[in-house]
Parts: sequence; structure tokens; C-alpha cells
Amino acid sequence: MKANKHLFMRKDTSAQVGIGTLIIFIAMVLVAAVAAAVLIQTSGVLQQKAQTTGKQTTQEISSNIQVKSVEGLRAMNDSNNISSTVDLLKLKIGLNVGSSDVDMNQIVVTITDGSTTNDLVYANNDKSYGSSMHLFSTSSASVNMKELLNGTTTGAGDNVKKFFTLEKIRDEDESFSQSEPVMNTGDLVTMYIGTTNSDAIGYDSLHTLTDTFNSSSSTTANLADSGLELVPRTQVQILLTPEAGATTTADFVTPSTYGVKETVSLYP
Repeated sequence: MKANKHLFMRKDTSAQVGIGTLIIFIAMVLVAAVAAAVLIQTSGVLQQKAQTTGKQTTQEISSNIQVKSVEGLRAMNDSNNISSTVDLLKLKIGLNVGSSDVDMNQIVVTITDGSTTNDLVYANNDKSYGSSMHLFSTSSASVNMKELLNGTTTGAGDNVKKFFTLEKIRDEDESFSQSEPVMNTGDLVTMYIGTTNSDAIGYDSLHTLTDTFNSSSSTTANLADSGLELVPRTQVQILLTPEAGATTTADFVTPSTYGVKETVSLYP
């Protein structure tokens, strides 16, 4: 038989005592407190940066402008002769589903015909070129469209090279106005981009848009020269760059012939 085993519990109850032990204990508590404070502060900063980054990323992804269609208009003179170029572009602009609000006053539109490039801002933007469009109207989209193309009035000649104008089609919540062109989901607007060139500046009417281009003026108003030349078979690229969000591109090639049409479908 095995011998009975006896278990013994140590009765060593001695411990470290004294001021040195107390100092070490307090030091450990202080180190733990400092480490906890650093961790809490670091996690707070990281959380704030993550939230900011997430918000900016969401805005970049969701704020998307959509070009639904592009039409080109050709100018006419008093003899009903039609210009050989497209002299005005009408872009129907909307927002993708779930998009954040977009301030069109901050949009930069870049248009090129392969040889000339114009960077355009909204007609009421006075930051990019030092002043808003000459004779800009806060109440009338048609007046602004006419002044965009006006090459007769002193000071208006460069409007077409620097600015674009807008006209609302659908705006249920009335968020859009000429002075504050803010678009939200569901809104639909027309963007006018002047593309007249030196061959068309003598023409004075765009019948498809207005009965007579200079109907509001007592003097003949010739079209301004944009520097662009949209003849048949011209490759055109339009970039819409918002303040936040993805850049929207509309690329197209003008038809091989315009025929006798005043209005030409260009995109899509």
C-alpha cells in the first residue's frame, strides 16, 4: 500500500512593506493612468478622422451630376441663312439617385473641340474671373442666355468664353434660382454653353431658343466669338467638375452633316 500523502500549505505570510514599496505602487498606478489617457486621446482623434474621411468619401461618391442629353443649335441671319457650325449647346443636367445637393455656382465646365479649350463657370460666379457675367440678371434666365452670346454690348464680348448659364426645367422644392442655383435630387435644369465662332458672329438670331436673339434690344446684337468651331465631324469633350464629387464627362462627335436642321442631337 502506498503511504498516505500529506499536503501542507505554506504559512509564509510575509510581504514587502515600507515607503519604497508604496512609491513603486503609486508609480505603477500613475503609469497606467497616463497610458490610459494616451489611448483614450488617440482613439478619439482616430475616430474623428475616420468620421471626417467617411463623410468626405460618401460625398465624393454620392455627389454625381448626370448629363442626360446634349442638343446643338445653329444661328441664322435675317436672310434665313443657317450657320455652318453649332453655335449653342443645350445640356439637360440632373443628379444621380441619392446624390447630395450640388451648388452649380461652384461647377467648372471645360469644353474643347480639339484645338481650343474654354473653362467656364456659372454666370453669377464672381470669384474665378473677378466679376460675374456682364449684365447678369438675377431673375431672368432668357436674358442671361442672350447676354451670354451678346457680342455687341461693351464688356460682354468675353462672356461666352468664360461663363455658362442655367434655366430650370423641374424644381419641386424651389431650391434653384438664378442667384442661388442649388440642385438636389429630382431637379432638372438646362445648361447653355456658347460655341459660336468667327464665321457665325455676324448672325443675329437663334430662332429655336428665342424668336429673335436681339428682341430685347433696340440695336442689332451680333453673336460673340467663343473661339470654338463645331463644324461637322468635330470631336467634342465636355467635363463637369463639381466642388465635391466625381467629374462627369460627355464625349461626342458632331454629325457628318447638319443639313438644314437648326437643332442637332449630339449626345447620347
